[in-house]
Amino acid sequence: MSTASTTAAPPASHRPTLHEAFELLSSMRFAISLLTMIAIASILGTVLQQNQAMSNYINQFGPFWFEVFNKLSLYAVYSAWWFLLIMGFLVVSTSLCIMRNTPKMLKDMRSWREHVREQSLRNFHHHSEWTTPLARAALAQQTATRLQHAGYQTRIIEKDQALLLTAKRGAGNKFGYIFAHAAIVIICVGGLLDSDMPIRLQEWTMGKTPFTGGGLISEIPKQHRLSQANPTFRANTAIPEGQASDTAIIPRADGVLIQELPFTIELKKFTIDFYSTGMPKLFASDVLIRDKENGKTFPATIEVNKPLVYKGLAVYQSSFEDGGTKLKLKGYPMKGAQSGQFELNGEVNATTPMTEDYTIEWSGFRPFNVENMASQDARAVTKGEDLNQEFARSLDKHLGSAAKTANNKDLKNVGPSVQYKLRDKTGQAREFQNYMQPLELEGATVFLAGVRANPNDPFSYLRIPADDEHSVRDWMRLRAALQDPALRAAAAERYARRAAPAFAANAALNLQLRDSALKSLEIFAGDDKQGGFMAITRFLEKVPEQEQSKAADIFMKILNGTLWELWQIARDKEGMAPVAADEKHARYLQLATNALSDAFFYGAPIYLQLDEFTEVKASVFQVTKSPGKTVVYLGCLFLVLGVFSMFYIRERRLWVWIKDEGQGTHALMAMSTQRRTLDFDKEFTEMKEKLPQSA
Repeated sequence: MSTASTTAAPPASHRPTLHEAFELLSSMRFAISLLTMIAIASILGTVLQQNQAMSNYINQFGPFWFEVFNKLSLYAVYSAWWFLLIMGFLVVSTSLCIMRNTPKMLKDMRSWREHVREQSLRNFHHHSEWTTPLARAALAQQTATRLQHAGYQTRIIEKDQALLLTAKRGAGNKFGYIFAHAAIVIICVGGLLDSDMPIRLQEWTMGKTPFTGGGLISEIPKQHRLSQANPTFRANTAIPEGQASDTAIIPRADGVLIQELPFTIELKKFTIDFYSTGMPKLFASDVLIRDKENGKTFPATIEVNKPLVYKGLAVYQSSFEDGGTKLKLKGYPMKGAQSGQFELNGEVNATTPMTEDYTIEWSGFRPFNVENMASQDARAVTKGEDLNQEFARSLDKHLGSAAKTANNKDLKNVGPSVQYKLRDKTGQAREFQNYMQPLELEGATVFLAGVRANPNDPFSYLRIPADDEHSVRDWMRLRAALQDPALRAAAAERYARRAAPAFAANAALNLQLRDSALKSLEIFAGDDKQGGFMAITRFLEKVPEQEQSKAADIFMKILNGTLWELWQIARDKEGMAPVAADEKHARYLQLATNALSDAFFYGAPIYLQLDEFTEVKASVFQVTKSPGKTVVYLGCLFLVLGVFSMFYIRERRLWVWIKDEGQGTHALMAMSTQRRTLDFDKEFTEMKEKLPQSA
């Protein structure tokens, strides 16, 4: 007894896994799916601002969604690993698609499709028949000649008892598909060449890591530096006037990389020209280039849209910054009973110790601010409310809030401004922006002093009225006097004495009026936590509701009168003449009172007013090495050729079956095309009429 074992053969329909993978990768559906994913990613990268500070994203989305979006690399979509992976798969898929279909297309372009039969031609939608006394060979030659004049290529083939004339035109239409698909591959390859993939490879294989500390660039270790051989990069360098740089900064998500340049850029002069409205019309940098390899130097001018190209690198005028402007300011106390001023020097991008408790960080300076004065509606700072939010929100980094306003007649350069942070010993900071010159707002001349606690918030503005000398000194005197108990008592006494004729017969009422005046000043002066109109509101809440309106009118009348006397006493203390009791000064006192109330939310022990400055500009250059740019241009050329070929070249095929019939010859013509159009119908009609004609 014997046993036989057999092994079942795999079913004929089973295909190897490798072949299935090739079919998937080279399929058009897979390529279209990848293109769709890239389109969605591009939309995300357009809607969500890319490569911003991480703190901005935390404030915008909150801690939870910030982490989710960060895991998906949505803050740098175009350099995300998954985006580059999709691009790589698209290149592979489209390349395989081209390799798979191009030979078939080229073969079809060369073929004459002579394997047709008479009956199959008769089944074509576009066909025609006629009889002629010409001989079969003569008719074939005549028809071929006429088709050649019409732009067709022709061939005559012997058939059984017949001749087949086959003709074709527009076979180059197939090149459209080849060029279009090749363009996708070429553009994607160019994009990958210009992506940060080469930098990522250096981080993975060469130990390059982003630098997160501070200090001099020359002291940064080698593991944070990229050599001149780096094949592609996009970096920035800021150079103050009179200084030079041979490195650039490549920002990364968790720090920066230092890119070595093959030459040194020295900024001789930065030039900016303006229109009559104050808006800039030209940025230009006069630089001196020094080649590290051969020591060659040459001057150059870099303008917007006119880069310097040298040694395969392009240097663009990206923007401009402050290069360390020297500042002279006058400081005024904002707390206590002292009103004297002091001088202070600073330098943009540097720090100045002010007291043991505070340090000033000079963060910015603008020599001009172009504003649309027709739309300004500046209000005072109030708790929980931003003064002129539109004004602050739209302040452009260099040009002012109206830099992009079309209505030039309302534009005005309101002068320089300085921006700084006041940081206490605990590390907490508030940011301030003060204008050097007073602005005309709502019919009043005021100095704007901006403040914000968060860098992402708009500035709120304290409005300090300008006095008769166009300064803030009178307001500062009044503020200091309000915090002096002795001067408050003297002002209450003078107010009661001025009102004495009305109470001459009643000493008790006179005393009561003095006490009320003093009480109003004390409530308005407040303490470190609360004062101004908020303190008055709290005080009036104790009054029965039905009497609050009347009590408020009396309170404000007494407060205004007492503040007037306090103002005169403050001026007299410094040997100044009293001001005239007219409408102009009454308006000033009203604005000053509002500013005194709002000053409780200013949150700074001093107010700094810009007095003089020596501007130092710095150019910000973008240095790029883009080997993929030429590749992308080539891809765009292929894309244009491909689209043109597909849309404007129509492939047409024509056959004429010629056979003997009685004393003459019978001809059967048929035409076909991939896209049936009105033009094709018209051409068929012309051929149907032209070919049967006798010579």
